[in-house]
Amino acid sequence: MSIEVENISKSYKSFTALKNVSLQIPEGELVALLGPSGSGKTTLLRLIAGLEQPEEGRILFNGEDNTNRDVRERRVGFVFQHYALFRHMNIFDNIAFGLTVRTRKTRPSKEEIKEKVHSLLKLVQLEGLAHRYPSQLSGGQRQRVALARALAVEPKFLLLDEPFGALDTKVRQELRRWLRHLHGKLGLTILFVTHDQEEAMELADQVVVMNEGRVEQVGSPEEIYHHPANPFVYSFLGRVNLFRGRVHNGKIKLGEAEFETEWENKAVELPAVGYMRPHDVEVSLHAPLDTAIQSVQAQISRISLLGPIVRLDLKRLDTNEVFEAEMSRQRFLELALVEQGIVHVTFNNLSFYVEEQPSVTPAPTFIPLQVSV
Repeated sequence: MSIEVENISKSYKSFTALKNVSLQIPEGELVALLGPSGSGKTTLLRLIAGLEQPEEGRILFNGEDNTNRDVRERRVGFVFQHYALFRHMNIFDNIAFGLTVRTRKTRPSKEEIKEKVHSLLKLVQLEGLAHRYPSQLSGGQRQRVALARALAVEPKFLLLDEPFGALDTKVRQELRRWLRHLHGKLGLTILFVTHDQEEAMELADQVVVMNEGRVEQVGSPEEIYHHPANPFVYSFLGRVNLFRGRVHNGKIKLGEAEFETEWENKAVELPAVGYMRPHDVEVSLHAPLDTAIQSVQAQISRISLLGPIVRLDLKRLDTNEVFEAEMSRQRFLELALVEQGIVHVTFNNLSFYVEEQPSVTPAPTFIPLQVSV
């Protein structure tokens, strides 16, 4: 089932949680709502579930308006971060709960409920644990019970609010793989909230990046990582280096490095910011033979050995800006790098944004700028 959100707004007293948000979630996709705390992710999820009502806008399922429908009419499977299992019920009764509380007319028979629950226990790989209680299970097992309970009522789609947030790293990684496998088997539309970039990138077909009640960008993990729409998306998705400079005479100057641009108004001089991932920083012991390749000298202030990856903290000699580089351990050993050593750094895959200061508000706007490197 597809989900469509049209111009949704929601406030809590003086706080605006969502500001005119529109979003389309195709049927059968696994979609992540990604953003920092307070960005509006959970509020949007609760509005789709029917747990709250928007002040403006509409929510449609398969093109049908569900904005004012009761949560029970929406047939939504909702899973919370902290499981919300009934401690006094065993696992079988927890999973069966949504079926047993139905009206007599719609309630399945006891045999049908038993068959359904045992089928779900097999699906979530918890066979043989039906008579245990939540306190007797691990965190990962409890979360799978919560998912089975949500699936028991045969929802039109699943909504997951930070489903793995309360679990340790290893269990989270195992459950990610399991959820991806489950989605492949069921083909349900699944929308989940997370502030974990790695989780969103690993699991989702589409990622919705949110910030301060707005949608910043929607796209595949590949799209939003390699083609971020603005500086916020770039900075939020993984580690990033910032280099500050200016646009002058149609060129961007970052210390000793200079880049040709497609900036049309060559008379305008504006601040510009270059963004680059640490793994795109190329470190060598000598300057490039090709003088057209932009490089600067930097001093290594710290070396961090992180298993197969080595991270360098570097300080540019021309601007004193501090930045990071990442390389394989093999490359590090080949270069025989040492702390306080001087290296040459080449700028690869730089993304520039021109900072344009409006006259009405102090908040700058950023314009993506194409460069010739």
